Amino acid sequence: MRILLVDDEVELTDPLSRVLTREGYTVDAAYDGTSGSQLAEVGNYDLLILDWMLPGKTGLEICQQLRRSGKLTPVLFLTAKDTLDDRVEGLDAGADDYLVKPFELRELLARVRALLRRSGTETHITTARLTVADLELDSENQVAFRPGRIIELSEKESQLLQYFMENTGQLLTHAQIMQHLWSDDEQPSSNVIAALIRLLRRKIEVGGETQLIHTVYGKGYRFGIGNG
Repeated sequence: MRILLVDDEVELTDPLSRVLTREGYTVDAAYDGTSGSQLAEVGNYDLLILDWMLPGKTGLEICQQLRRSGKLTPVLFLTAKDTLDDRVEGLDAGADDYLVKPFELRELLARVRALLRRSGTETHITTARLTVADLELDSENQVAFRPGRIIELSEKESQLLQYFMENTGQLLTHAQIMQHLWSDDEQPSSNVIAALIRLLRRKIEVGGETQLIHTVYGKGYRFGIGNG
């Protein structure tokens, strides 16, 4: 199954492309409406995922052009436009579905699968994911997701977050974390866990997002909502 993803937000497009690839799709990405329109015209895609507002040519214009040429390729809009008039305009232009930013990754993937089922194609490859509150982890891809953003993780950050999410609500001591993340013959410095926790917090807890990593002073850490 081939998907064309057109969105000028590189920080969203690139990791989302990797997630979709891991799901078993072949993904082409474009970052402006002009190149996206060209790919949509010449490529044999099973699904188009289009941002509404794009430089060069809007997603709405790409969709209209596609329908005028007689192509019935399913189109999913990703957009910050969320009024009823906007949704009607998008559907009238020929879109098959509409997802408002910020969105949940699992909802996006579910809508992709649904659109491909309708068109007679569907992937059966699935990736194990963990979800706590509004945070989702794709450990195989080393990415996490909170509404509206995809978070790229290092290998150790991904392993630590997975360990936290698999033990939500439990007190994890420094010794337990050390034993889980490093083998017996590895000897990281004594402050490496605190440094890793700081890096992970900066990535998964931004602005007003709910705090999930809680320090239990002198003992370790607890992961989840309301565990401070």
